[in-house]
Amino acid sequence: VELQNLGEVQSRAAAPPTCRGASMQISPTFEGKTSFGMSVFNLGNAIMGSGILGLAYAMANTGILLFLFLLTAVALLSCYSIHLMLKTSGIVGIRAYEELGYRAFGTPGKMAAGIAITLQNIGAMSSYLYIVKSELPLVIQAFLKADPNSDVWYLNGNYLVVMVSASVILPLALMKQLGYLGYTSGFSLSCMVFFLTAVTYKKFQIPCPFEEFSVNGTDINGYSNSLVHEENGSHCTPRMFTINSQTAYTIPILAFAFVCHPEVLPIYTELRNPTKKKMQKVSNVSIFVMYSMYFLAALFGYLTFYENVEPELLHTYSRIDPYDTLILCVRVAVLTAVTLTVPIVLFPVRRAIQHMIFPSKSFNWLRHISIALILLMFINMLVIFAPNILGIFGIIGATSAPCLIFIFPAVFYIRIVPREDEPLTSLPKIIALCFTAMGVSFMVMSLSFIFMDWTSGTSRAAGGH
Repeated sequence: VELQNLGEVQSRAAAPPTCRGASMQISPTFEGKTSFGMSVFNLGNAIMGSGILGLAYAMANTGILLFLFLLTAVALLSCYSIHLMLKTSGIVGIRAYEELGYRAFGTPGKMAAGIAITLQNIGAMSSYLYIVKSELPLVIQAFLKADPNSDVWYLNGNYLVVMVSASVILPLALMKQLGYLGYTSGFSLSCMVFFLTAVTYKKFQIPCPFEEFSVNGTDINGYSNSLVHEENGSHCTPRMFTINSQTAYTIPILAFAFVCHPEVLPIYTELRNPTKKKMQKVSNVSIFVMYSMYFLAALFGYLTFYENVEPELLHTYSRIDPYDTLILCVRVAVLTAVTLTVPIVLFPVRRAIQHMIFPSKSFNWLRHISIALILLMFINMLVIFAPNILGIFGIIGATSAPCLIFIFPAVFYIRIVPREDEPLTSLPKIIALCFTAMGVSFMVMSLSFIFMDWTSGTSRAAGGH
């Protein structure tokens, strides 16, 4: 992934950004060695994020059928977006997101794509490490039955996040090729399958209404304990459609549930015997698997707690029994999954930085290692010293994610595909224009929700990538 491909340099020399027709026959040779299955694991792991923990809350605020409709629509739109990227990439013989931006708009396009990828993925990595910082001490405390007020180092999230970054994330991030991470991606996905299995199992173990965990008549927060239910049992009935003040906030969560576009072209580059059709199949399989897991996790989480589900699903289980062994194991599995996802997300950031700062340099181990070290140090400092960074993440996600998913793939497609092949009035380009408009509307809507949260003084965000 990190090698500056000679074919890309040749293609840029042969056809500058303003003259795209001459590049139609260029087809550089890529030596991919990653199997179809490993590619599916890598892309699936790039899609899967911590946002799966908030999907049950999203379903509670949309209803089952509306949630299913929105999730299906976003999955189909993501497949179409990847189709645009692959078609554009095949025309110009380029398999780097930033270089597509260069071919379409020159240096400004390249910088815009590189900055969007860097911001989006830094935000994603920071959110994953923030989960490690907040959840890992609780897991250790529960397993050891330790005093929560203890000052021991192994219950300090700041120390733990640095240790995890140095011992697990950094060695994986130093690998030369993304394909080698297929095994860790497969293990990460298996952890999320375990999470899904446990959520399904708990649906049939927890009655509705449920009783909160208590010690001598008080709950774990020291307040009077009571059954969480209504006398008429109306809150234990699933709803097909729900419209309330929270409904609009779930739309960006679902819209960004399939963000994987910066990783598509690097995975395509390393795919064995790569063709556009084969990579599209990899994308479709990955998105379908994640789509199924998202829906099942949201459905069984919602059917367990109904309107009492919290924005972070695992916190709701802790209200029943914070020392439940199965849920503790699930927390460990989720922590493992998000930890192993960080190196996958780091690869496109490093490649984007190299394309922006060192565009003509060949692979160098010192630069490869240095960029990974600097990135991890910066992200660790963000997580440790900026405890209230959710607003920053929200702004980053609301601006960079729509660009990467909707706007850039469509605009690059319109700009790069020659007009003699597809004029602006052709159906494919009209659809791409509509796709661009949809991305802009998502951006405006998401930013509006964030500013409404800030002005109201409450946070309604229920999930992440």
